[in-house]
Amino acid sequence: MLTKRLLPEMIKNHHGYIVNISSVWGEVGASCETAYSAAKAGLIGFTRALAKECAPSRVIVNCISPGFIDTDMNARLSVSEREEVIGQISAMRAGKTEEVAELAAFLVSGKADYICGQCLRIDGGWI
Repeated sequence: MLTKRLLPEMIKNHHGYIVNISSVWGEVGASCETAYSAAKAGLIGFTRALAKECAPSRVIVNCISPGFIDTDMNARLSVSEREEVIGQISAMRAGKTEEVAELAAFLVSGKADYICGQCLRIDGGWI
C-alpha cells in the first residue's frame, strides 16, 4: 500500500528507491512457517517485477532477505532453540538490526544504482 501511494510521485520525478524486507524463508521456505514463507516469497516476486517496471523511470527497487536477526520476533525462542539456530550459522552469531539497516542505507545511497531487482541475503552464511 505504501508503494502504491508513493510510486506515482517517484515515477513523475524520475527518481526513487524502494527497499522491501523479506526473509530467507521467502527464498527457501521453512517447515511450520508455510504462510510466512509464502508471503515473503510473494514480496520477492513483487520486488523483481516492480523493478523491471520502474527501472526505465530511474526508480530502483530491491529487497533485503535477512536471516536470523536479533529482533522481538526471535526473542520468543528459548536459549536452547537460539543456540541451535546460531550453531548452524557460519558467522556463529545472530545478525544485528543495525546491519540490516546499513544494507538498506547503502541501497538508497546512490552508490548502488546499478543494483536493481535483487534480493540481497544478509544471513551470516546461514542458508
